[in-house]
Amino acid sequence: MSVPQKIEHTLERLMYASRWLLAPIYVGMSLALMALFIKFFQELYHFIPHILSLDESQLVLKLLSLIDLSLVASLIVIVMFSGYENFVSRLDIGVGTEKLEWLGTHDYGSLKMKVAASIVAISSIHLLKIFMNIDTTPNDKIMWYALLHLTFVISALLMGYLDKHTKH
Repeated sequence: MSVPQKIEHTLERLMYASRWLLAPIYVGMSLALMALFIKFFQELYHFIPHILSLDESQLVLKLLSLIDLSLVASLIVIVMFSGYENFVSRLDIGVGTEKLEWLGTHDYGSLKMKVAASIVAISSIHLLKIFMNIDTTPNDKIMWYALLHLTFVISALLMGYLDKHTKH
């Protein structure tokens, strides 16, 4: 093997090994998931004693907040596992251990689409919360929230369209 080939081989091995720098980031995402877990149950703890005294719109707003937290937590799980499997290493889950059905089925393109769809869903919930409190929100802010949501929707649609056409 010549010197340039040895250098090339060494550089390629180093670059390939550097993917493991992502592993601590995915571990950090599990800590973010723990923070959402704590926040979810904190919100639930404050919510339950007041269920009977809340009117319908306040109840829906509180439930939307809980749904919002669960969507963000689900997004973290999808990104954490799919990202790890796509960019670092396959998850080595032992035989007889429960395995999530979708593990190993998301490539980078489908991961992008899942993230985009989740962002649109989270944005939809925030926009719905704004509309339920429309009396207390200035019109200019409502317009900006709606435009931002529309931007997320259009971006997700364009990404899906491009992804579909680049796969063929």
